[in-house]
Amino acid sequence: MTFSIVARSDDGESWGVAVASKFLAVGSVVPAAVAQVGAIATQAHANVAYKGIALSHLDEGATASVALQRLLEEDDGRDHRQVGLVDVDGGAASHTGAACIDWAGGVTGDGFAIQGNCLAGPEVVEAMRLAWASGTDLPFAERLLDALAAGDDAGGDKRGRQSAAILVVRDEAGYDAGDDVEVDLRVDDHPAPVGELARLLELNHLYLVASTDDEKVAVDEALRTELEDFARTQGQPDFATWVGTENYEMRVDDALTWIDQRVLDIVRGTRTD
Repeated sequence: MTFSIVARSDDGESWGVAVASKFLAVGSVVPAAVAQVGAIATQAHANVAYKGIALSHLDEGATASVALQRLLEEDDGRDHRQVGLVDVDGGAASHTGAACIDWAGGVTGDGFAIQGNCLAGPEVVEAMRLAWASGTDLPFAERLLDALAAGDDAGGDKRGRQSAAILVVRDEAGYDAGDDVEVDLRVDDHPAPVGELARLLELNHLYLVASTDDEKVAVDEALRTELEDFARTQGQPDFATWVGTENYEMRVDDALTWIDQRVLDIVRGTRTD
């Protein structure tokens, strides 16, 4: 009743899962990942215990294939399970139990496992595979989401749409480098969850990812005056206070020597996306 992609980035630094389903809050059940260990999606008649057990096996040095074999050997409900795994080296494994609701199946390749059940047909998995293969120029999270969207466009869960989620981990990628969770977004109940997830991922990038040099606009005296005047029209004493209120700290220099182009567009009312 779900389709997902589990993958490692080509640079070997990130692991993640993207998933969608006609099921409430699929992100609370299916995905799990640990930086420098691996990632897993457990679905169909999901065994949520798989997440901790599999990641423990991977952390102890098991490959994805070995970890999957151990999961299935210890589970009498294996015929009702579907699971995808990617290990620290990008090795991938996927299992679709014989009792999973048709259409059900999956595909693996270097660094990824794609699987789904109760799907419109095999074209869902194939569309995801093709999107993943052609997305090498995309940032990792966007590449995962692009593959998920391709599956959704190909028919996805044949019962309809309800929820979607994306989880990405990388060393010290979390808020203020306090943990490894780079992206953890969930759309729990929505008529178009994959599209809504894309909107949230864009906001995640805006609020929680530091500006690149290409995104920075130097602040001269004229622009500084414009920004300070804008802040006062918003009821704030200065621009720094407005930045803190709006949570744009990752996108504006503390000393106001530069401002992110997207934030400047917001200030000027010219941002359209």
